Amino acid sequence: MSYEVIGALASHSPGDISFVLPSARADPYVADHQLALHVCYELHYRGFDGVDPEWEWDPELIRLRNALEKPFLARLRGEVGRGLSAASVLDSLCVDSPDGDGFSYYLRDTGTWDNFREYFAMRSIYHLKEADPHAWVIPRLTGRAKAGLVAVEFDEFGGGRAERIHSALFADLLRAADLDAGYLAYVDCVPAEALAIVNFMSMCGLHRGLRGASVGILAAAEVTSSPGSRRTVAALERLGAPEPCVHFYAEHIEADAVHEQVMRREVVQGLLDQQPALEHDVVFGIVGSEILERRLTEFVLGKWRRGVSSLSQMLPALAIR
Repeated sequence: MSYEVIGALASHSPGDISFVLPSARADPYVADHQLALHVCYELHYRGFDGVDPEWEWDPELIRLRNALEKPFLARLRGEVGRGLSAASVLDSLCVDSPDGDGFSYYLRDTGTWDNFREYFAMRSIYHLKEADPHAWVIPRLTGRAKAGLVAVEFDEFGGGRAERIHSALFADLLRAADLDAGYLAYVDCVPAEALAIVNFMSMCGLHRGLRGASVGILAAAEVTSSPGSRRTVAALERLGAPEPCVHFYAEHIEADAVHEQVMRREVVQGLLDQQPALEHDVVFGIVGSEILERRLTEFVLGKWRRGVSSLSQMLPALAIR
């Protein structure tokens, strides 16, 4: 499917081609499915050089995108389940164990510089467009929820200063780590699990009916970011990493501690005070994003513990400069 989509965008004009739709029983987590979906979504961001902008809303491509979204959405909804409250799932994310098993714990305790460079490459798929997927929800909110989310996004976009935009800070990090800072430079070598995380954000941002989930995704990210960033800073300092690498995560320690409170009290609670029926969708965004993060963590750490790369193409072996 990804081959067909990329070939169509590269060689055909909008309206010239019909796509064979994937089976409803297709596994939405495989690399081909996630890459095809990622390419479709990217037309709503920066697009591709030499690709006609009219492809963005080509009816045939949108029909294919919808067919790719449905099994992804259904699979994730089935894994999330029902009956949880937004407050309870956010409270569970606030429990910060000293001995967890996520990325920041592994990197803090045993991570190598090679591990970090792979981690940076994987996270570049999101961090070079950081906060963009969540901006789509702004016109779909009102009152406290809207004001709070805009306040968080204002910080993410540098508070009016281009050099402080978080995506720009991550580009600085990549260059300091001797990595390619080009937008989507590593899309060909990251695992499907990394694409799925960003695709979930894009899907919820593009669909008004998933606005509650979009809020939940951002809330989950802000609640978990500050303690995770603190551990990541400790790991980078242990390795003597370049200052721009440390700075990116240090920037998130204080800012995201504030954002956590804004997201909980103003955005999530403000939204649910107005539209309580959206609570299940907010929970879906929170728990769904955590499920996808766990899939990526298990895949990557499983590779690292066996001493092999988690990327499909090896990065050049470079020492810290």
